[in-house]
Amino acid sequence: MKNVLVPTDFSPESRYAFEAALQLAQRSGGHLLLLHCFVPPIDSHISTTGGLVGNHGLNDVYVLKSLQAVKRRMHELMAQAQELAPGVPVQELVLTEEPETAIPETIRERNIDLVVLGSHENTSWTRFFLSSYTEQIMRDAPCPVLTVKHPVNNFDVRHLVFASDFSAEANQAVPALQQLLNLFPDAMLHLLDVVPSAGHHARALEAIHTFAKRHQFSHYEPDVFDSPRVSTGIPRFAEQAHADLVVMLTHGRSAFSHLLQGSISESVALHAAPPVLTVHV
Repeated sequence: MKNVLVPTDFSPESRYAFEAALQLAQRSGGHLLLLHCFVPPIDSHISTTGGLVGNHGLNDVYVLKSLQAVKRRMHELMAQAQELAPGVPVQELVLTEEPETAIPETIRERNIDLVVLGSHENTSWTRFFLSSYTEQIMRDAPCPVLTVKHPVNNFDVRHLVFASDFSAEANQAVPALQQLLNLFPDAMLHLLDVVPSAGHHARALEAIHTFAKRHQFSHYEPDVFDSPRVSTGIPRFAEQAHADLVVMLTHGRSAFSHLLQGSISESVALHAAPPVLTVHV
């Protein structure tokens, strides 16, 4: 988690994501790429680098001034990064492309291994400039995606929750879990399975212990939580456990297990209080 992409729309939520990413980069020795997508009107004559091309009118001049204002705000964030985390290298990138095109291209071309997004809590959509693209990125990004909803003044993970049904797909989260435990060696790992009733506890606990033994996790708590809905059970457990970070798998297509069905991971990421790291299967 050293090559970190932070898309921004200059909202408070994207500021929270930026500050969390800086703190993670300080711990990991990583660096940040700060991205803003500026989409000019279709009839404007703005190049991908932000200059005017061909014949242009007042509308193009207005767009160019708007783009210059964006770049000034990016420079301000760069200056703030130097104050908050002077040892973290930060680059800025402004692209005149739609987010659904620019972000996947940037992930691929820059070899990004973590995306940090800001989102707004308690709504099915976010004020983050990605809007409906936020959930799409969580599902489709080839690297882990960290969603942040609140200020993170001291990103010190004491309680790390991995929510899963501990079927075969759960193994794909292990590299991310190991990286997090290396970054936060004092963290307690909560291995959580949300089940509909107490009758499922024995099987769930057996699966948790088998998973922990297979991957040599020794400092962990096996947790089975009763809830009729997984998407609401995970945030409730996270609150009770004072979780600092929740890790979940997400799927880009139809899911195979009950934690991957529909948009459960995306719902938790957008509604749970602590930051949520989604790992693509």
